[in-house]
Amino acid sequence: MNERAREEGGLSPADGRGSAHEPSMKSSPHAHSTDEQHTVHAIEPDAGHGADGGSGGSGHPGADPRPGAAASSAASDRTWPAVSVIMPVLNEERHLAEAVQRILSQDYPGELELVLAVGPSRDRTEEIAQRLAAEDPRVVVVPNPTGRTPQGLNIAIKASQYSIIVRVDGHSLLPPDYVRVAVETMEETGADNVGGIMAAEGVTPFEKAVARAMTSKIGVGNARFHTGGEPGDVETVYLGTFRRSALERVGGYDETFVRAQDWEMNHRIRQTGGRIYFTPRMRVTYRPRPNLRALAKQYYHTGRWRRVVGREHQGTLNLRYLAPPMAVLAMTAGAIAGALGFWPGWLVPGAYAAGILVGSIVEGRGLPPSAWVRLPLVLATMHICWGVGFLTSPPGLGQPSPAKS
Repeated sequence: MNERAREEGGLSPADGRGSAHEPSMKSSPHAHSTDEQHTVHAIEPDAGHGADGGSGGSGHPGADPRPGAAASSAASDRTWPAVSVIMPVLNEERHLAEAVQRILSQDYPGELELVLAVGPSRDRTEEIAQRLAAEDPRVVVVPNPTGRTPQGLNIAIKASQYSIIVRVDGHSLLPPDYVRVAVETMEETGADNVGGIMAAEGVTPFEKAVARAMTSKIGVGNARFHTGGEPGDVETVYLGTFRRSALERVGGYDETFVRAQDWEMNHRIRQTGGRIYFTPRMRVTYRPRPNLRALAKQYYHTGRWRRVVGREHQGTLNLRYLAPPMAVLAMTAGAIAGALGFWPGWLVPGAYAAGILVGSIVEGRGLPPSAWVRLPLVLATMHICWGVGFLTSPPGLGQPSPAKS
């Protein structure tokens, strides 16, 4: 287990809203609110499972003979665990209100709270968050002074009350059944973290091109949370719904990982015997970066931090992660050789460009022309920036800062 992840303050639920940041490393099952106590403290088996099914329902006198009535009754009679949704937000004025509305309107029978960890934003994010909290008592706003994602996540976890933690981002839009499906999947599989598909959807032509690239194998490889696939155990998932006990077991998010903190923590959960489970039933709408500069910055930093994960956890890098840096090295070597007079060297970057064009023709089917013409540039930006970030990741990146004397 990575001891750097265990910080002062811990991840135990706050005894009260005002104590969200008071130091306490201990896990206190009695600190949960009374709202959860009359629901459940853990996920319990569905009472409807295993019932004898004869014609007309459960076989009890007076049972409703209508098709599906027994299953519906079992679902309505079961006890659902209380859930805490956590969301770190920074400069999310554009999407925050809609993202919060999707959470508060979840088709979930159990108790639900939403904790917003708000960073020092340059837009109206703080104002919008406070207004949303004033309008609905289920919304709680806590400060995230650094504005960084892992710190915000740990702050929100600590301020939350319940034994199931649903992570959401400010630019992610949940379908109505997301929380219900997450709890059902966790119950059925016994997993410590369950998640689904990062369903990128764009609005502008550029965003639509990015969305297509982010859901294609030529763009991001064969990760199931990007491209879909069969349910089952995986290395990591998008966002995630966690058991609080698993988060406390590994000490929460490692705050030295400014990026790739999801993958890194899921690795530690698996190292300690936990399961990470993917189901395509959990599908989250994701809003891509709005322009080329923002996309390049995103993938450059993702590449840098994915190498940090590889250094921290040896043996975790596979071909999917190594393909972009290998392509960058090959194209650079080919271009240098070509510039020095060895003309076959130009075949390497030429072959990559041809592959991107062909891939864009195939993957871009169904896109409007304005998005289709942007797809080759988007794919190349994702690959090259990720590869350059990986190759230039400094050895000291992700290391704890030395204590000042």
